[in-house]
Amino acid sequence: MEGGLEMKKSINKVSERRAAYLFICPAVVLLAAFLIYPSLQTVRYAFTDYNIMRPDRIVFCGFNNFAELFQDEDFWIAVKNTLYFTVLVVPFQTVLALALALFIFSRRKGVSIFRAAYFSPQVTSMVVVAILWTVMYNSSPDSGLLNALLVKLGMEPCGFLNDPKTAMNSIIFMSAWQGAGYQMMIFLAGLQGISREQYEAASIDGAGKIQSFFYVTLPGLKSVIQYVVMITVIQAMKLFTQPYVMTKGGPQNATRTLVYYIYEQGFQKRNFGYACAVAAIFFLIVISLSLGMKKIIKAE
Repeated sequence: MEGGLEMKKSINKVSERRAAYLFICPAVVLLAAFLIYPSLQTVRYAFTDYNIMRPDRIVFCGFNNFAELFQDEDFWIAVKNTLYFTVLVVPFQTVLALALALFIFSRRKGVSIFRAAYFSPQVTSMVVVAILWTVMYNSSPDSGLLNALLVKLGMEPCGFLNDPKTAMNSIIFMSAWQGAGYQMMIFLAGLQGISREQYEAASIDGAGKIQSFFYVTLPGLKSVIQYVVMITVIQAMKLFTQPYVMTKGGPQNATRTLVYYIYEQGFQKRNFGYACAVAAIFFLIVISLSLGMKKIIKAE
């Protein structure tokens, strides 16, 4: 009798295992087809002289693409612009998202309207948002909303996207505004997970709102902040749509990022092998940043 029960349990386990494999099989196939295989092909083409317009002619060139890459001034400009964008947008967007979450968590009247308003840019296409902000940033006071406002205030118009000194900063501000809604919802979930008893205990000990924020809210959101910073860094490193739509990498290469440079080399100049070499280096940079941040987080 016991042997029969054990056999039945083992058969059930095998059936459950087969069902699990069947359920994950489509995801694995899609992952292999659209992520793993293209990644391996990227590494392969990085060592070739491959013109996308001549797919029948693939010449192995060894490390020539990488040697050329490290001597390419445009590549280093793209690296600098990407890191500049990441270093500025991550803290700005994180702080903005936390401030919005705290405001909504205060449960004031009409807060649901503000929550929908703050989150709505996140569900809007980035291309649409970029086009709208391009119109707002227009250097002409007649068609640019922000410059028209500056002129009304008696100030000089600003060449937001036409000036190399302000182009990337303009994109940073727009990107933080567009992406803060998503992080806001994550922070809001984290705030709801902090026990109200902790705030009551802090209040009894004489802590005000500022002390409660630093000694209760921030420690309670530590893991959430780490997660938000991690995903924001990864998203920031992939910056492409905003420069492509708003500035085409200009003016004077001020907004050319690594992903835009890969696109430019691969699909505009048809230098696909070189673009794959840049993509391989870009992958290593992102992995190194992710592992470094993970190590820092664990050390804390």
